Amino acid sequence: MKKILFLGALSLFFSSCRGDDDNDTPNNPEAKIFLSKVTTVNYTNPSNINTSVVTFDYNSKKQLIKILSQNTSTSFEYDTTGKLSKTTYYKADGTVAYYTTCTYNENQLTTIKSIYPDSNGNTTKVYIYNNDKITGTSLCFSLNCTIPSTSSYTYSGDNISTETSFSDNIGGPSTIKREFSYDNKINPYSLTNTYFRTYLAGTQFLSQNNYTSEKISRKDSEGNWIEIQNVTYEIQYNSSQLPSKVIGKEANGKTLIEYNYEYITLQKQYTAFPG
Repeated sequence: MKKILFLGALSLFFSSCRGDDDNDTPNNPEAKIFLSKVTTVNYTNPSNINTSVVTFDYNSKKQLIKILSQNTSTSFEYDTTGKLSKTTYYKADGTVAYYTTCTYNENQLTTIKSIYPDSNGNTTKVYIYNNDKITGTSLCFSLNCTIPSTSSYTYSGDNISTETSFSDNIGGPSTIKREFSYDNKINPYSLTNTYFRTYLAGTQFLSQNNYTSEKISRKDSEGNWIEIQNVTYEIQYNSSQLPSKVIGKEANGKTLIEYNYEYITLQKQYTAFPG
């Protein structure tokens, strides 16, 4: 299964998705905070601790235009209304790994198609909504897809309380459930472009707050849920009450993952006086 290159143990981005902020004027440029860098340390394998660094670049409209991760990069393009329209993923040598195109129904992102140079591995991802919230996604890895990989989301307020994922891979079908609890502080990804967060989907991007615990269970052959992991997240906040460091630990106290967040403040640049 081919996966989005820059999405490792981490994830991120942002910008103000709509090209028009009502409060932005030349006399009140409304400086905003955006995520600029995420350093992830993965302790899953103590003998091979892995560190990854992801940085984000924005244009004068505060739109995310590039993500750099290790030796790979991703570029983002937007249409005239501010909707994410295309992403291009580049290998370390600068050649295109693949690109994606987005389809909308008015303001809702409905379909993403990933296109590879050799056409092998092309994928189609479909989004399902209820009351303007994403309640599920369906991902197909072939034109003749009969059993797509799916994710479904249950909400508590503006946060995803349960995420259930199904896939049917070489090892057979698998259903995983993740249950979350949250703090009351702003999630860094809630600062980002709405369409970009929708593009990635998943609890980390769609929830308004930061999850502080995560219980992971799998469904056995008899339909019973078997708990396989319980993770608690310790969160440190900066002066803006945004997460600066998050450490995920198992029930036995073992550290699994660490995220370090850095931010920048941007002001909208005008080439002409609005109005």
